[in-house]
Amino acid sequence: YETLHTLHAENGSPEARQRLADVSYTLCVVTGTRDIDAALIAARHQLPGAHPEDDSLVPSA
Repeated sequence: YETLHTLHAENGSPEARQRLADVSYTLCVVTGTRDIDAALIAARHQLPGAHPEDDSLVPSA
């Protein structure tokens, strides 16, 4: 997700936008969330060495 977002896939070709949408959807399903920001926080908390109280890595909108 972060790579696609960094590459501005949301402004790219239809294939790039679909890939970003698919990855976003999958991240939400896997983490049991309904939006990508919550999904990213939840996913980071599952990483080894994560600090659950620290969600500062989530980019602000």
